[in-house]
Amino acid sequence: MTAAPSSLTRKAIIREVGLRDGLQSIATIVPTERKREWLRDAVAAGQTEIEVGSFVPARLMPQLADTEEVLAYAKTLPGLFASVLVPNLRGAERALEGDADLMILPLSASHAHSLANLRKTPDDVVAELGRIRAARDASGRKTLIEGGVGTAFGCTIQGHVEESEVLRLMQALLDAGADRVSLADTVGYADPASVGRLFEKALKIAGDRFCCGHFHDTRGLALVNVHAALQLGVSRFDASLAGIGGCPHAPGASGNASTEDLAFMLEAMGIDTGLHIPALLALRAKVAGWLDGEPTHGTLWRAGLPKTFATPATA
Repeated sequence: MTAAPSSLTRKAIIREVGLRDGLQSIATIVPTERKREWLRDAVAAGQTEIEVGSFVPARLMPQLADTEEVLAYAKTLPGLFASVLVPNLRGAERALEGDADLMILPLSASHAHSLANLRKTPDDVVAELGRIRAARDASGRKTLIEGGVGTAFGCTIQGHVEESEVLRLMQALLDAGADRVSLADTVGYADPASVGRLFEKALKIAGDRFCCGHFHDTRGLALVNVHAALQLGVSRFDASLAGIGGCPHAPGASGNASTEDLAFMLEAMGIDTGLHIPALLALRAKVAGWLDGEPTHGTLWRAGLPKTFATPATA
């Protein structure tokens, strides 16, 4: 492990999204008990932030029908910050009932993608966040609200998405009551230069309320896009064990950034993730076995750790 360049963060957080973004994109339904095992092993490997599911109707997404039970179990694990995705006010009410630490409301900057994915315009979603904020405040809960701006670099339906529209919507989410905001390259259109341009502008708007970058590895650029965001001071990134996941409106997409590959890159750069990479690789093998026949991704599991690589997290 080398020392991180002085211009980069010394620590970074990888938020695991495999249990939500990963599983929602594949046909296999993982039993609740295995999801509990996944959570236990992930926490044992050092993961502190995990998106455990989504409060969407079970008829639409049976893979995540047990989110209430999974969230309840996650809340019993010491040190785990458990988040859930909520598509609307009803989903948010369920997240509040389950005392989630964070709920993420997704917004597509692409109007066409928003209508296809949520049957709402982006501004409808902003209004929904305002209602969610009012419900959260009335409940007395401390659940944080994150407005996640997806298709921030374009989408497979609409194509180009204006930077100005992404930034307008981000500001609107903050004005509507989001505690924090994030940006997602939902279909893998981003490159390091475009990440640098957009994230720099987003950080000027949101400041320390900008919390996370979410990159898909559709065209093999997820890790270099993370690096571009790191150079601007971003220190939290979504990733999925075994790189599972994707978007239903991006056929052929190879899924999210791989948790284990991202952890390796960051640790090799001297950036502390707090993750025990051999334990992550063992968990990856277990999950890949549960998903036999489903596509998985990533490279570290094939090659293994270099003999020259040694950190306290690999010992």
